[in-house]
Amino acid sequence: MVQQVYRRHFISAIGAGGAVGLAGCLGDDNDGSGDENGTETGNGDENLDRTLRVGVVQPQTGGLGAVGQPVTDAATLPVKQIEQADTSLSVDLQTEDTQTEPQAAISAAQGLVDAGYPAISGPLSTATTLQIVENVTVPNEVVQCTLGTAPVISAVEDNDFLFRTSTSDEFMSRAIAQVATEKAQAETVSTLTINDAYGQSLAEAFAEAFEGEVLDQVAFDPEETSYTSQLSEALSDDPDALYVVAFTENGIQILRDFYADFDGETQILGSAGLRNPELGDNVDADLTNITGVDTIGAGPSVDYFTDLYEDEYDRETTQFTWQAYDATAVLLLANAAAGENDGASVRDQMREVASPNGESVGAENFVAGLEMAASGTEITYRGVATDVVFDENGDIGSGSYVIYSYDESGALQLGERIDIGE
Repeated sequence: MVQQVYRRHFISAIGAGGAVGLAGCLGDDNDGSGDENGTETGNGDENLDRTLRVGVVQPQTGGLGAVGQPVTDAATLPVKQIEQADTSLSVDLQTEDTQTEPQAAISAAQGLVDAGYPAISGPLSTATTLQIVENVTVPNEVVQCTLGTAPVISAVEDNDFLFRTSTSDEFMSRAIAQVATEKAQAETVSTLTINDAYGQSLAEAFAEAFEGEVLDQVAFDPEETSYTSQLSEALSDDPDALYVVAFTENGIQILRDFYADFDGETQILGSAGLRNPELGDNVDADLTNITGVDTIGAGPSVDYFTDLYEDEYDRETTQFTWQAYDATAVLLLANAAAGENDGASVRDQMREVASPNGESVGAENFVAGLEMAASGTEITYRGVATDVVFDENGDIGSGSYVIYSYDESGALQLGERIDIGE
């Protein structure tokens, strides 16, 4: 087994210049067969003895910090598979913390670019994705595979450098609209959403998908310490249900304010952020009026990935772990097929490694798939979240969701699955 080059570096509260300088010091090694950035030359068997380079940017702290660590672990799992396999391929991986803040995300991604990484896996949120695309990856021709879900990502001018393994929230909105009608039996709904691209686009997509009437659409600042006034506005027209789009951290405070000051009988429709097994420990109330929808892994390799993840980290898979694994895996497969650590070359192979007529590759034979891609064999990557088939916008066209709720004790309950496709 060739020794893996594996680096972990978390951005602290320093400026962009400091982040760049630290990351740059970590990016000098390569396998000796290319230039100082690890760019390879040659084809065929030479491509089986090289170092693939990929960066990961995910939130370790901030509003998505609780979700970000499991997601980061999933994003690095393909590298651990390579490390433990008998292969001449190796990986240079570096991770960075977005802090769930756009400016910190820009600094994190810029550090990876300055260190010579041709591809970036992540981040989790739409707001940080948009900042990285505009300020870092597209200007520097670095390919990015994000987990951001907002529909606006599809329309970004990215010169085809942006892909995603999460399904657009247009699909999520259809799922939550179905739950609003069939489960909550709501004819009227108001929305309370985080004031960013993610929240705004989800509110708009839900309003378009819901067959009933959307009454009030209220946005909130995630930095607020109380949401009583926003709740009062959203509930002013007495909707049958309130759709809350929030991260877990501000979602907890929203629910505390809701149960303290308003009618707890109003149905709450929850986004991914309200699905948390620790919600009942943080909100002292009867949570049985909450019903939500969250993404779930349902791809061909999901069972193998689940066992692999739980064996490696001794915990269950969580939100977006499936999509995070797929993002890193497909970037590495495209890098292997490209034969060089060059952003444009990796970009040009992203759809090729998911072509429908190739040898099937999944989590269970990922390393063998890398070697096939490196040797020029046509492959089809079949993901753990869903089949990864990128359209002209870099989107995938289907997704699976799970309905969640809470019982009388506040314990999280997972229900039926909803499959949404184009």
